[in-house]
Amino acid sequence: MELKVLYEDNHIIVVVKPAGVLSQGDMTGKPSIFDEVKNYIKEKKNKKTPSNPSGQAGNVFLGLVHRLDKPVSGIMVFAKTSKGASRMSEQFRNHTIQKTYHAIVVGKPKEDQGTLKEKVNKISFFAEGFTNKSDKEILEAVKKATKTRTAELSYEVEKSNEKYSLLKVLPKTGRFHQIRLQMAELKHPILGDITYGGKNPEWKDQNSIALCATGLSFKSATGEKDIDLKIDLPKEWGSYIK
Repeated sequence: MELKVLYEDNHIIVVVKPAGVLSQGDMTGKPSIFDEVKNYIKEKKNKKTPSNPSGQAGNVFLGLVHRLDKPVSGIMVFAKTSKGASRMSEQFRNHTIQKTYHAIVVGKPKEDQGTLKEKVNKISFFAEGFTNKSDKEILEAVKKATKTRTAELSYEVEKSNEKYSLLKVLPKTGRFHQIRLQMAELKHPILGDITYGGKNPEWKDQNSIALCATGLSFKSATGEKDIDLKIDLPKEWGSYIK
């Protein structure tokens, strides 16, 4: 894939992840944006420069501080140093990073803008050694592993033809599949998202859904400046929302 770099300094690098590409490699061995970024840094460090006359990269550190689902495209930030990883992780953890998404949903919400807030359950770990446990013991283990958390986001309808609507989405929390789940709960699933009821024969790319991380605002790892990054909507969305 052709790597699109939006921003880079000594501590972080921000790129655009294409839809259908893993954030990080898994057992399938399929390409990931993590591997692409790491290769990019290695190649860059291997180039002979006055400050690196030997052109030797040595070990390359790359930290994954957040993820995008495989079918989702958009802006991702990686850490090039342990300091960068710590500072960026802290910003994500404290919700001081502003994430902006755009999505095409099926139909049109009744309200042109609104806030969705609900409780969600998350299994914090998978208990092992269930083989010799009774059903009651297994149930108790699962209850202990389940945490109830709040999922919250705001949305605004930017354009609609009634059949489909383009939404700007600002998540206030970062729960697993949050936007996808909450849009489905609103009865307006994301176009192409077969997992949550957005299956549609008009959506051509089965490896992607109509959800894109279009904006990211944060402090640099050194805290010296504000960084505000934006990308355009995927071109193929134009045929669904005009």
